[in-house]
Amino acid sequence: MEAIQDVLDELETVYDNVSKNARDHIHPDEIILTLGRSQTVETFLKTAAHNRHYTVIVAETAPSYDGREMAKSLSSAGISTFLVPDSSIFSLMSRVNKVILGAHVILANGGMFAITGSLIAASAARVHSTPVVVCAGQFKLTPLWNLYHEYGAVDFGNPDDVLGYKEGDLVDKVDVVNPYYDYVNPELIDAYVTNDGDHPPSSIYRLLKETYDDEDNEL
Repeated sequence: MEAIQDVLDELETVYDNVSKNARDHIHPDEIILTLGRSQTVETFLKTAAHNRHYTVIVAETAPSYDGREMAKSLSSAGISTFLVPDSSIFSLMSRVNKVILGAHVILANGGMFAITGSLIAASAARVHSTPVVVCAGQFKLTPLWNLYHEYGAVDFGNPDDVLGYKEGDLVDKVDVVNPYYDYVNPELIDAYVTNDGDHPPSSIYRLLKETYDDEDNEL
């Protein structure tokens, strides 16, 4: 019961604990790029705004368009925010100081599954030598590796969100794939900011050893 209560306490405080060192990662007048709407990232950015004046560029994150809600929330908090289409990520990256992403799950090799578009943003950041920081609670760590294919998970959304079924002859000529998550390689990530401090991708395996018993990996 005590162990379960510890987990519940961690989940209740995860957003504040991840954000407690936000001002150490975001500096005055920086331009930050993010996408989607992660509550962890949202809290992180709003906490940094208490001590820093900076600008956030939010990609729309089609086809869910969660970025629109993220931009509205950040703007309401007084943060200078710009909403851009996903196609602008690469062209804007040369002006971006840091990319901050959320994670759906962090894998044993230091890679992660994140909302679609994260791979594009991380790849563009690597071309421009822009740091990529991922904000996530340690409860998202898993001892699993990427067991699927190289670039994405097996979770797919409705193809009608990408190409409507009433789009004429084009529907019969193409296969429409709408992956919900991207797999982002550990080489594209500079640091994970968790509720237990900052960690490079190469340290994730050590954290898993501390979090999970070896027998848990066989479940």
